[in-house]
Amino acid sequence: MAKEHSPLVLGSEKISSLLSQYAIPAIIAMTASSLYNIADSIFIGHGVGALGISGLALTFPIMNMAAAFGSLVGAGAATLLSLKLGQKDYASANRVLGNVLVLNVILGIAFSVVALLFLDPVLYFFGASEQTLSYARDYMEIILLGNVVTHMYLGLNAVLRSSGYPRMSMYMTLLSVVVNVALNPIFIFVLDWGIKGAAWATVVSQLISLSIQIIHFANPKHLIHFRKGIYLLKADMVKGILAIGMSPFLMNLCSSLVVILINRGLKEHGGDLAIGAYGIVNRVASLFVMIIMGLNQGMQPIAGYNYGARLYQRVMEVTKLTMKWGIGVATLGFLLCQFFPSTIAHVFTTDKELTDIAVKGLRVVFILFPIVGFQVVATNFFLSIGMPKKSIFLSLTRQMIFLIPFLIVLPHFWGTLGVWISIPFADLTAATITWLVLMNQFKKFKKQM
Repeated sequence: MAKEHSPLVLGSEKISSLLSQYAIPAIIAMTASSLYNIADSIFIGHGVGALGISGLALTFPIMNMAAAFGSLVGAGAATLLSLKLGQKDYASANRVLGNVLVLNVILGIAFSVVALLFLDPVLYFFGASEQTLSYARDYMEIILLGNVVTHMYLGLNAVLRSSGYPRMSMYMTLLSVVVNVALNPIFIFVLDWGIKGAAWATVVSQLISLSIQIIHFANPKHLIHFRKGIYLLKADMVKGILAIGMSPFLMNLCSSLVVILINRGLKEHGGDLAIGAYGIVNRVASLFVMIIMGLNQGMQPIAGYNYGARLYQRVMEVTKLTMKWGIGVATLGFLLCQFFPSTIAHVFTTDKELTDIAVKGLRVVFILFPIVGFQVVATNFFLSIGMPKKSIFLSLTRQMIFLIPFLIVLPHFWGTLGVWISIPFADLTAATITWLVLMNQFKKFKKQM
């Protein structure tokens, strides 16, 4: 059986070879996914204007909330599926697929309805002004109407990756990116749909990839596929998915709260363009974090399978290798944003004032970025082996326990600079705590070997 079709080699093949096999497709997919968002910002920046970028930045908290519910199901299902495959419990693995489909439909519809009902007051709370509200509203109305598609597309992609099809998972993401990038200029410039065009491009591109995923899982020749009896929600299955997915859920939810505080702080001390500058900084930071998350996605089935099989040496080996790669990616981000911040900002906008603010933000936010590579991998390591409580705690240290107090206090002393420097301060303190927790877990593994 070809490696692409069998998860069983996860317990025997060389770790570096497995990580390359699983991580490279995931990295390409996650990078493409980030470029997908960057493309929206670039086309909006040049086709709509500086306030369009600010309006888009205001939607980040809602997008993060939507992603939170998506990851609650997708990430939890991916880890649970890997654990079931490692235990050779194929019946339960198929029930994971059915439950993922149903949960995504339920949560996707519920989130869209609630968000649409309170969209304007929510956007004002997030930092919108009379100048930026219409841009944010026009974009989010369409995104929310297609939210079920987004949830199902991301959820099934996670199942694809963990069921032995990392390359196909990558292809689905790449397809959605290519279609999105192709449709953006048509919808924004040719059809003159403005910021609505960017939203429609996003929904349509994901719908196309979702259609192909459904065709794949409808094939009974695959080990994991749609079949009778897997769609009824099982309490233990749902509990398992949600318990594991709670870490990325809280991580995304905290991201929303953090972005709200950042936007409100920047609006108070710097105005609408400062929010737009953060939109640029956030997109750039997300690019490198998404690459690291691609590494995590490559690590996840390997660590999960070997933990389920009690091969703890292999679990530690893949974790350490993933950390080395993650720190390397984050270091590249640090170097680029310290030496070429103006070039990066100009990709998004030609507005001089917006560019100047973004340059300052890039330099400050990325000053300690290499340690982010370590912290993100370590946090996801605990998620990969089904220890969601530790993963949740470590997620909260960076995004809530440390960052939020910094965001509340520091701007009172240093204004806009106080908002920016809160981010690297939180990165440093969270990484220190993460190191201590990780070393303790490795000691436990060594005792069990």
